[in-house]
Amino acid sequence: MKRFAIFLYGVGSYAVFFATFLYAIAFIGNLPLVPRTIDGVPEMAFGNALVINTLLLAVFAIQHSVMARPAFKAWWTRIIPQAAERSTYVLLSSLALIALFHFWQPMGGVIWQVENRSGQLPLLAGFGFGWALVLYSTFLINHFDLFGLRQVWLQLLGKPYTALPFKTPAAYKLVRHPLYLGWLFVFWCTPQMTVAHLLFAVLTSVYILIGIFLEERDLLKAHPEYEAYRQRVPMLLPSVRKAKQVEEVEEAA
Repeated sequence: MKRFAIFLYGVGSYAVFFATFLYAIAFIGNLPLVPRTIDGVPEMAFGNALVINTLLLAVFAIQHSVMARPAFKAWWTRIIPQAAERSTYVLLSSLALIALFHFWQPMGGVIWQVENRSGQLPLLAGFGFGWALVLYSTFLINHFDLFGLRQVWLQLLGKPYTALPFKTPAAYKLVRHPLYLGWLFVFWCTPQMTVAHLLFAVLTSVYILIGIFLEERDLLKAHPEYEAYRQRVPMLLPSVRKAKQVEEVEEAA
């Protein structure tokens, strides 16, 4: 029963994540499918909205980064079952985002506004491409392990968890972090950049750069071969020449 309960917990956590993921598309894209989006009519003084939005983003960033560190995981799995660790991380990250969506405050003011249809289309295409790249990247590195489903499924079958080997499939031959590149497209590709959206884009972009530093530090410890990969492949901006070098190295190996 315990293994089945952990499995249901993992599936439930994933369901919350997926609903949050879909909501985020509408929230950031200002789609009239959800009750609250990133823009709207300001409901309070600018300074108060600035503080609230910054705190909401900080809470998510701290939770998302601290719980992802190996030292925290080692401590955390003394309290919760190891098979449920990733699902708990996914669930709490989703709840932090739900809080952000609910308490986010529009701030007014327009930084840029693209009125021309031919100018809007590339930005909207970039927004859609970003979401597609984010989802695609998760499947390249095992979507189900990333969001805890593989862990709870293995424990349901009574099988030990085995860590995934280091690999660099498809887009990971072009850049080391295609998933983060997708998020940058999502945050910055918009025909209308408001003050609230700009705050969101700037702070999340800074967080991504900090997250890359922390993640790569952990990867270097877990996978010694990551250093050579980091030397060959750019971080976020693709380089065709370097991509060819990676393919040549892999073929030689």
